[in-house]
Amino acid sequence: MSKALEGVRVLDMTHVQSGPSATQLLAWLGADVVKLEALTGDITRQQLRDLPDVDSLYFTMLNCNKRSITLNVKSDRGKEILTELIARSDVLVENFGPGAVDRMGFTWERIREINPRLVYASIKGFGDGPYTRFKAYEVVAQAMGGSMSTTGFEDGPPLATGAQIGDSGTGVHCVAGILAALYQRTVTGRGQRVNVAMQHAVLNLCRVKLRDQQRLAHGPLAEYPNEDFGAEVPRSGNASGGGQPGWAVRCAPGGPNDYVYVIVQPVGWGPITRLIGRPELAEDPEWATPQARLPKLGKMFQLIEEWSSTLPKWEVLEALTAHNVPCGPILSTQEIIEDASLAANDMIVKVPHPERGTFTTVGSPLKLSDSPVQVERSPLLGEHNEDVYGRELGLPDAELRVLKANGVI
Repeated sequence: MSKALEGVRVLDMTHVQSGPSATQLLAWLGADVVKLEALTGDITRQQLRDLPDVDSLYFTMLNCNKRSITLNVKSDRGKEILTELIARSDVLVENFGPGAVDRMGFTWERIREINPRLVYASIKGFGDGPYTRFKAYEVVAQAMGGSMSTTGFEDGPPLATGAQIGDSGTGVHCVAGILAALYQRTVTGRGQRVNVAMQHAVLNLCRVKLRDQQRLAHGPLAEYPNEDFGAEVPRSGNASGGGQPGWAVRCAPGGPNDYVYVIVQPVGWGPITRLIGRPELAEDPEWATPQARLPKLGKMFQLIEEWSSTLPKWEVLEALTAHNVPCGPILSTQEIIEDASLAANDMIVKVPHPERGTFTTVGSPLKLSDSPVQVERSPLLGEHNEDVYGRELGLPDAELRVLKANGVI
């Protein structure tokens, strides 16, 4: 069966996480992603290794379904080869520091001359302005995109989220831009620039907090458990801050992830009161309506926790779900990696690797009925040099040997 992006060639000049997460999604959608690496390889091949002299899980889990070639783009012959690769590609993706590709001699103007149909996508930390030259990392993007100031508890410091919204979140945004540009190319025949900044992507994911920043002008935010409000949206712990209040309530036996997140909708209050053994609260005017409960959300969830803390989280989940109360257990990383339903949905997959053996990784969250995804292992460094340079670019074996001896590939 053909894939959604079959026939699309992606020249992947990305490294670490934000770029590789984007190009891996493109590969899963069927694009031929050729990862161009320095002769020393993507730095994450060596970072956080769990096995000596074997590509790390950091690398393998972000570079599945790709081919790898090595090239010294600082050499004259390397620049010539890169020019040929650009000419043969549909998409180029890079996440170097600002101006790095320009300094290689490949400005947007030059790239358009080489291949007017190319979609040239760049991931940077920030947009144009005073932050442009700042070095961007995952948590820096969270800090400057609005996430950290609104994450954590009111009496504690700002916190980073475990979800990689700065890196992989930006990668998803980049994919959306690339696909839109490819679609527009079918009409115009022209490629275009796609620019995505990590700060901007995090900000887009924090829009509800900017919503609440503007609501503050009209008074306290009743859906938040905080008692005092200043000029900015406060950290509010596990409160959703949405139209329906929610909180993580403790369960037995009291381990670090023995919690269930419970959302109290108006229709669910009656069943909850019966479950917790306080049915009289369903009719009590002090508790019966959402407006009555909002000023005492802390007490409301305390009452629920007095019940939930006596039961394992899976029993709490079953009891609440039986009454259509929205809830979800807090799943640890171990529980997720062992979850049979996630495996059945191809979201936790096992992939054989020639050097490290079988490893577990995350499958594609994009499910297309006519473009199924088979997760394949990440490439070894330069594994496809002969395939790309020899078979596709037509370089003879003798030249390939010379290029390798001279440190070009």
